[in-house]
Amino acid sequence: MVNLEVKLKDLVLKNPVMTASGTFGFGEEFADFIDLSQLGGILVKGTTRYHREGNPYPRMAETPSGMLNAVGLQNKGVENFCNDIYPRIKDYKTNVMVNVSGSLVEDCVETATMINELDHIPGIELNISCPNVKEGGMAFGTSCASAEEVVREVRKVYKKHLMVKLSPNVTDITSIAKAVEGQGADSVSLINTLLGMAIDAETRKPLLSTVTGGLSGPAVKPVALRMVWQVFNAVNIPIVGLGGIMNAKDAIEFILAGSSAIQIGTANFIDPCVTEKVVKGIEEYMIRHQVDNVTDLIGALNQQ
Repeated sequence: MVNLEVKLKDLVLKNPVMTASGTFGFGEEFADFIDLSQLGGILVKGTTRYHREGNPYPRMAETPSGMLNAVGLQNKGVENFCNDIYPRIKDYKTNVMVNVSGSLVEDCVETATMINELDHIPGIELNISCPNVKEGGMAFGTSCASAEEVVREVRKVYKKHLMVKLSPNVTDITSIAKAVEGQGADSVSLINTLLGMAIDAETRKPLLSTVTGGLSGPAVKPVALRMVWQVFNAVNIPIVGLGGIMNAKDAIEFILAGSSAIQIGTANFIDPCVTEKVVKGIEEYMIRHQVDNVTDLIGALNQQ
């Protein structure tokens, strides 16, 4: 037997495999395919203070080794989540966390305040890749000052585990990571999608209604691994790595680079059972390499 348990500060995961927000719905959608209790945690889809329709269609496009999306945080708002969705998912035997988004600091604070009252939600993932309306559409997570502000204000009202999701669309991700650590983040997750676009050469039109969108899937994995490794060497809080993880081998690579846990996103669209397979694959790797505790692999990259 091997020990797959990991801790993100005070948050205990039975194993390091989590799902990425926006790719797993509220968990209910996958309950017919896998045993949700076998996962370390579930990140439910992005939740905002008020109802959002999202962007016009088309808002997803397949690309070589990945996909672009511009869904635009479509959701029915935090009140709907608290009243209608939470009662249905609160008894899952895993960590259910809510991805919190907003275009104003005040919206993020109000959403976090409401979720703080939900007993069976042990943490939130604060998405600082959202546009900050007051700063002309620049994402909170692309400047240290705005990242610090939103994390500082949410930290004041949110008393449980605060994970902050970092944007890769920056010059130096370590400076952003250190900034949010300094304002009380309990952990960081990275990376969010890379900004990209796709064009139909025959029609000369963009494939997305918004022209640009977020690139995910295997194409982003080398960038994500590099950023996880850089942040691991810059901060003292746990890291949750994501970006192109398609199997257990990918997950192990992220753990070796410094991730205490990982999230699986795009792969869920290809194989709804992939998360359970990754849990089993990590266990098999540990047995094969005679590793008793998965924590012994965190940051264990051999650079010789």
